[in-house]
Amino acid sequence: MKVLFASTPATGHLNPMLAIANILIADGHEIAFLTGTVFRARVEASGARFFALPKGADFDLRDILSVVPELKTIAPGPEWLRLACERIFVDAVPAQNQGLYESLEHFQADIIIGDDMFFGVLPMLLGPREARPPIALCGTSFPHWTRDDGAPNFLGLPPATTEEQRRQYAVIADEYDANVDLPVLRSLNRVLKPFGVRPVTRPLFHSVIELADTYMQLSVPSFEFPRRFPPTVHFVGTPPIIRDQVPLPAWADELDGSRKVVLVTQGTVANHNFGLLIVPTLKALANEPDVLVVVTAGGRPVDAIPGPIPSNARVASYLPFEWLLPRVDVLVTNGGYGSVNQAMSFGIPLVTAGMTEDKADVNARVAWSGVGINLATNEPTPEALREAVRTVLDRPAYRMRASRMADEFTSIGTRSAVLRIIKRLVTDEDETQQAGAIEAGRRSAHRQVS
Repeated sequence: MKVLFASTPATGHLNPMLAIANILIADGHEIAFLTGTVFRARVEASGARFFALPKGADFDLRDILSVVPELKTIAPGPEWLRLACERIFVDAVPAQNQGLYESLEHFQADIIIGDDMFFGVLPMLLGPREARPPIALCGTSFPHWTRDDGAPNFLGLPPATTEEQRRQYAVIADEYDANVDLPVLRSLNRVLKPFGVRPVTRPLFHSVIELADTYMQLSVPSFEFPRRFPPTVHFVGTPPIIRDQVPLPAWADELDGSRKVVLVTQGTVANHNFGLLIVPTLKALANEPDVLVVVTAGGRPVDAIPGPIPSNARVASYLPFEWLLPRVDVLVTNGGYGSVNQAMSFGIPLVTAGMTEDKADVNARVAWSGVGINLATNEPTPEALREAVRTVLDRPAYRMRASRMADEFTSIGTRSAVLRIIKRLVTDEDETQQAGAIEAGRRSAHRQVS
């Protein structure tokens, strides 16, 4: 097959897409990538062909504030989400769609695989089916689908357990619709109107789950709030970590099992201020003699971490997770979906603290599923962090629940699941086209006989 990947230009989206591409490359398929110019080297190093997004979508979401500077002065909440959705996702639709068609002119793909926030596929999905290849999307964030209890997404609300809670959620949902979903939907349909396609009727993030030919959610069912999904949604686990991207650190031999290892990360988006999570965690655990704190700066230089580094801490800009995660006892994170799922796939319990982007909802699932403690704040205190880390380390229940989650990841078999779903989609497309050609031939023959 020839497979065109379309990725939002953000590390948390590109990483899993590259990992899925590696599965397909190992299976003998030809791969091309459409994403931001800043990721050209990484894409080409994977062996894939690179296409740059056109102007208007070719930005670098590793620094989200450089794309939407106004977000810096807006507190997390509905206004932040509305502005981020409109500026980052809706406004990029025309340029992303242009990039898809330009890429297909040079690379006649049998299938397009996009991430869940590459909304440039919407004009294709809303247009005539015969005018495009099949489209599979990958859920690189929690699945943005209607909840049975009526709660809106992105607010970190756990499943309702009482009728009173449902009534409260209904009020919250009405307010959220008025301030976020409906304004964003109006903006989206204004952008889509020149394409001559029907308007979208579901909220932005719901729309692609409903419209995609198939949707691969990069997690396991036990990490998801109970609800009914469309039959096109498949949980496929988390893709294997791409190996050998980063060398071992000089202090690698110190992870010898003599101390508990606590890994701390703020990911690659919300890491402009290490004072939110990394610094307070270093302070929280500085006097814990049985703990070795390992910090990854998500690609930023380690000297961007302010203040002294405690003697029981080791820091690096990047770390090889395929080597590190089997040695980790607790992950402290602001709640990046990919990192959380990778940790669970290794049976690692978590302490989470993050409320921006999709993190409130990811972290609510951490607490609900029993794999960790959610501090439900952007700015946890050292005292709260120390208590949470010690609780997760000292109470076996968290490790046991994370271990059961790891078994579920293993049982899915991500490689085989991804290959099976993608091959089935392309095969069904070929069979449909053949059937259509045969039927057209029959009609032509019947007209000639008549």
